[in-house]
Amino acid sequence: MRFALIVFDWDGTLMDSQARIVDCIQAAFVDVGQPPPSPAAAADIIGLGLDDAMARLWPAADAAQRQVVADHYRRHFLGGNPTPSALFPGAVETLEWLSDQGYLLAVATGKSRRGLDLSLAETGLAGYFQATRCADESFSKPHPQMLLEIMEVLGVRPAETLMVGDTEYDLQMAANACTGALAVSYGVHSPERLLALRPLACLNSLGAIPQWLRQTQPDPVTRE
Repeated sequence: MRFALIVFDWDGTLMDSQARIVDCIQAAFVDVGQPPPSPAAAADIIGLGLDDAMARLWPAADAAQRQVVADHYRRHFLGGNPTPSALFPGAVETLEWLSDQGYLLAVATGKSRRGLDLSLAETGLAGYFQATRCADESFSKPHPQMLLEIMEVLGVRPAETLMVGDTEYDLQMAANACTGALAVSYGVHSPERLLALRPLACLNSLGAIPQWLRQTQPDPVTRE
């Protein structure tokens, strides 16, 4: 089956935002008088929705306590935290090539809608995507709801859909939605963790995606 739709994770896949997310998570815990999680622990939850992330980072807390931490995180992240975030090399060129080849493009992210819209505005990438879904308007990864809704909106079947991500959560979501999955090794989770979930490939850069598609999907995209 020829892929017609390619869905990207955002943080760790298109944008190198790990340092900023980790810094904001640690600051949020300090705000509420709790020991901040280690950088490794904070990075490991990138990709999950904020509620699920806080439950993993502070399992002893009740829902109200986790909500307070989440609110502090949003304040730091959306309030101009100075930690740099930038698109990974090749992001714009890869999206432009995919668009020129006729692929439908979408984003499925653990970010909030406000956070994703801010990132899309800052990077100028909004025009490349025909659909986007965020964790605050859906179940968090690895639940398949985000992918299922994107496919329904765009009229694409699971066998025609490829999920690209840097975490186990992305690959598990793809498996739960019965879509293809392509891992990238430069993000949050190690190649060993990603390969254990048997993606179609594990690439070391965004710029490698066009070549992989040329090799595995030689026929042009057709849309009915």
